Amino acid sequence: MSGEMGLRERKKRQTYQAISDAAIALFLEKGFDQVSVAEVAAAADVSKPTLFRYFPAKEDLALHRFADHEDEAARVVAARPPGISPLDALHRHFLEGLERCDPITGLSDDERVLAYHRLLYGTPSLVARLYAYQSRSEEALAAALGGGLVARLAAGQIVAVQRILAEENWRRIAAGESAVEVRPDAEAAARLAFDQLREGLGSIDK
Repeated sequence: MSGEMGLRERKKRQTYQAISDAAIALFLEKGFDQVSVAEVAAAADVSKPTLFRYFPAKEDLALHRFADHEDEAARVVAARPPGISPLDALHRHFLEGLERCDPITGLSDDERVLAYHRLLYGTPSLVARLYAYQSRSEEALAAALGGGLVARLAAGQIVAVQRILAEENWRRIAAGESAVEVRPDAEAAARLAFDQLREGLGSIDK
């Protein structure tokens, strides 16, 4: 039975990935607003009802990459080693992301990533939808920080800082700089940002 469940789960992941890949390819080729859900379903060789079981809204087809990171900050805080504060763990995690040019940090000059970011930030409905993902990220992080108003305020500031850092990196790379050129400033900006968070959020930085 467990093997059967494992096979079913793998097939679900494969279908999810196939739909996602088809959608992104079409969006990049034609533009988000010019592609219908029916076109994506046909390209992925699935029915529209099947597509909507995996992606409830058209915007989710483009933004699932952010959805995969929704609870990332919460997971980092929950899994931090003993003696490491939440902000130290998140700072370290962000620097590691910069080191490997993780697209979520904005520090990627891979042309496919740049094309995806141009699609995202050039489509108002996707930008609006992105804020819903960030809101859920704040909720998850607040829970990992212990819940309550103080944790919610802290989570909002942390998520905002990470977003601003990523957007600044993306802005410079979109303007023509390479990831190698931007990285030193990106690391310095992250240090400055997390130092400011530590000063203002001492109550949760334990």
